[in-house]
Amino acid sequence: MRIGIVGDIHEPFSHPMYRRFCEDIFDQWDVNHVHMIGDIVDNHDISFHESSAENIGAKSELFKAKANVAIWHKSFPKATVSIGNHDALHFRRARREGLPDFFLKDYKDVWGTPSWEWKLHHVFDGIRYQHGTNTSGKNAALNQAVNRRKSVVQGHTHCYAGVTWHTNDDNRIFGLNVGCGIDINAYAFEYAKDFPIRPVLGCGVVIDGHPYFESMQCGPGEPYHRSRA
Repeated sequence: MRIGIVGDIHEPFSHPMYRRFCEDIFDQWDVNHVHMIGDIVDNHDISFHESSAENIGAKSELFKAKANVAIWHKSFPKATVSIGNHDALHFRRARREGLPDFFLKDYKDVWGTPSWEWKLHHVFDGIRYQHGTNTSGKNAALNQAVNRRKSVVQGHTHCYAGVTWHTNDDNRIFGLNVGCGIDINAYAFEYAKDFPIRPVLGCGVVIDGHPYFESMQCGPGEPYHRSRA
């Protein structure tokens, strides 16, 4: 398989050029399958953290996110999705109040993605694709790979990206963190404005089981700067 992996996009707060970047990279690599690594939506207003004073409210955010997700769905209609912790917030909120999942719409219905397959993780060519909920740090993907003795592709840790390998006498495995596609200027990420390290924008590609990370050239004067949107 030739798989292109979209990083965390946290709609409606993705970088305005990130989708075009992913489309271009996947065309260059001639991928035949697209995987969304999770946190498709942010659900900022219903999160368990403090909301920004600039937030537009849960309903407005939902409809704006759904409109953006529809554009991603049009670009990649047959994608698979690893469910992220932000994606699951409406289920988590309901469980907190004792409401069974039976009463809730599933992800396809909520976000209007009838041809996307949403699961906690997927396995392609023996490689595990997961969001990475509850992992952290620059070696998050590799640590997961070592623990599972299976190569792992994941997102979640916005500020770290790239491929790291681990070998022993029996096999060779890798951890690929695909970075993200968020707009750091959005109010949803106000909490990180003063962090010393910044999100790494980019995407992943796995060709016949071999991983690559593609960094997004989004600085001033570069092809994917926001001014070109």
